[in-house]
Amino acid sequence: MLRPAILRLALPFASAILAGTCGALLAWACGLPAPFLTGPAVAVTLCGLAGMRMGIPVRIRDLAFVLIGLSMGSGVTPEVLGGLTRWPVSLATLVVSIVAIMLVSRAALVRLTGAGGPSAVLSSTPGHLSFVLAMAEQAGLDVRLIGVVQSMRVLFLTLAVPPVVQFAGLSLPVRGAEAATMSAVQMGVALVLAGIAGWGFKRVSLPAAYLLGGMLVSTAGHLGGVLSGGLPAWLSVPAFVLLGTLIGTRFSGVTAGELRRALGAGLLTTAISVVIAMAAAGLASALTGIAFGPMMIALAPGGVETMTAMATLMGADPAFVAAHHVSRLLFLAAFVPVMLGRQRRKDESGSAQ
Repeated sequence: MLRPAILRLALPFASAILAGTCGALLAWACGLPAPFLTGPAVAVTLCGLAGMRMGIPVRIRDLAFVLIGLSMGSGVTPEVLGGLTRWPVSLATLVVSIVAIMLVSRAALVRLTGAGGPSAVLSSTPGHLSFVLAMAEQAGLDVRLIGVVQSMRVLFLTLAVPPVVQFAGLSLPVRGAEAATMSAVQMGVALVLAGIAGWGFKRVSLPAAYLLGGMLVSTAGHLGGVLSGGLPAWLSVPAFVLLGTLIGTRFSGVTAGELRRALGAGLLTTAISVVIAMAAAGLASALTGIAFGPMMIALAPGGVETMTAMATLMGADPAFVAAHHVSRLLFLAAFVPVMLGRQRRKDESGSAQ
């Protein structure tokens, strides 16, 4: 009895890892931007849509997030923290862009796809997938459809942001073979502390808990002089490949009918999000003096883990990016219920007339 249960878990994981690794190698060989994220995301998505069962166990996913967080934190320096005085302007721009994305996307979905008001609100929400799906469940909406639309947004943004950023002049940094890495003892202690911090953050429902736990421990350790260097490539690269693979597994089990229903809405909301995020990034960059590339990664409404990992892969400041994406999720947690409530009242008043 136990063996079939293990196989049911192991086969989707092994399939996902194989597809993700092949996708990463192919993207790297082709010289694509952020290949260890985009390659696995595309490869695993295609396999999932072809009917293959794909999945990443929760514990392995959390370990990957911890490793990515530790890798990000190693890039936080006192000079980086000195830029805090410039962040309020970009954070304010972020809030304005979120409101604009939701208002424009909701109107477009209602007008062009015939979506109902509440479904359009949740489908247009730029992030916070678990929160959005919980709201959809409580409201009695089509959770599966909203989930597929939101997953498309994450996938398309993962693929769209690197070329935009690379075109703006921010490219994948070339790390020399002599780059300093943590000692084995430092890595072991950091992993344990990061896991504990991530568990604590998850207990208080903080988004991206294990990634933030790793980033907090690594940042504090490097600023305090306790840690030195980053993670070796044999740890950091597989972690990024796992994250790209995880993005693709969201499409495992999606039927052709569900894909057709969600494709137009997913493309529409992604296009609106990218255009508004680019405009907001350009404005914030002009106001703060921060380069467009890092600003675009910070304001693009992709997943927290994905965009912050992309910052590390593409040479942007991960602390700056993470601060903006966590702020986005916190704002959405307050704003989405308000917007959904207003939409419901509007629908009720319209039906009563």
